[in-house]
Amino acid sequence: MAKVAVVILNWNGRELLERFVPLLVERTGGEAELIVADNGSQDDSVAWLEKHYPQVRVIALDRNYGFAEGYNRALEQVEAEHFVLLNSDVEVGEGWLEPLVQFMEDHPRAGACMPKILSLKERDRFEYAGAAGGFIDRYGYTFCRGRIFNVMEEDRGQYDTVIPLFWASGACMMVRATVWRETGGLDPDFFAHMEEIDLCWRIQRAGSGIYAVPGSQVWHQGGATLDEADPRKTYLNFRNNLFLLYKNLPSWRLFSTLTVRLLLDGVAALKFLAGLEWGHFVAVWKAHISFWRSLPELKKKRAAIPTDTGATPAGIYPHTIVSRFFLHGEKKFSELKEVETMLQENATT
Repeated sequence: MAKVAVVILNWNGRELLERFVPLLVERTGGEAELIVADNGSQDDSVAWLEKHYPQVRVIALDRNYGFAEGYNRALEQVEAEHFVLLNSDVEVGEGWLEPLVQFMEDHPRAGACMPKILSLKERDRFEYAGAAGGFIDRYGYTFCRGRIFNVMEEDRGQYDTVIPLFWASGACMMVRATVWRETGGLDPDFFAHMEEIDLCWRIQRAGSGIYAVPGSQVWHQGGATLDEADPRKTYLNFRNNLFLLYKNLPSWRLFSTLTVRLLLDGVAALKFLAGLEWGHFVAVWKAHISFWRSLPELKKKRAAIPTDTGATPAGIYPHTIVSRFFLHGEKKFSELKEVETMLQENATT
């Protein structure tokens, strides 16, 4: 059994594989098995890999199952101590894997960790999907060390400390295999977007931690699956955030948090309407309709998640990031009110 399995989920991504696999092979140590799980591609991705990189194992799925179910099906066929979920549009840095493996070996209570994720387009800036570690506010809005909404900070080493997080990015995320299996992997109903945040919440509720390990760094291209301008991405983000909250919030917070969040989503929809962004306006309302229709299944999932572990998730910001960013002008993680208190509390969890 390999110590680490690095698994890329591919769908019609021949050009990305050709660009990023060579460096992955060059910069990954021999203890890791490299795997491409192909989500029923119709291009020549698999043929190209088999010809040029026969040392990379291919797991061929029969169709496109999306990010969540694709990884679930692929990892059922993988034996390793640690899994790395790696996007196909990520350039790994020199020695990227060793710090992650060493951290997991040294911290048996860690369930998952992530490297520092920088932008491939602006290599000295943090990238949207994870930056230097993920957090969430009291109403379910996600943000990162180094990225709040669409403001990406320059990396000056200001976030080069190992800290507990709320979530690690699915762009590059190491998960202990036993924890993955015990928590059930990714929720396939999410299809794509925020499924790793749901997993990280469940991992914490089960008693394990999520961490940033900035001694490892990678560069992410971003937008390879869905562009920011695509209403489908808006739909998935709004719907999956509601799924995330309903499944995981404690009972005493569920009604009040969802009520506020639904109102804020309405404001967001009106903002799209005022900007004549019809596709995004419709996407928000479709997301809400899907949420309400999914409630019977969500109730079952909520009931199936253990609630008596006593674990308090780290990385929940006590304010709303919306007001701190738009009303108070706090555009950087280090500027956020009470962020230091939150980090100190994280350190004791």
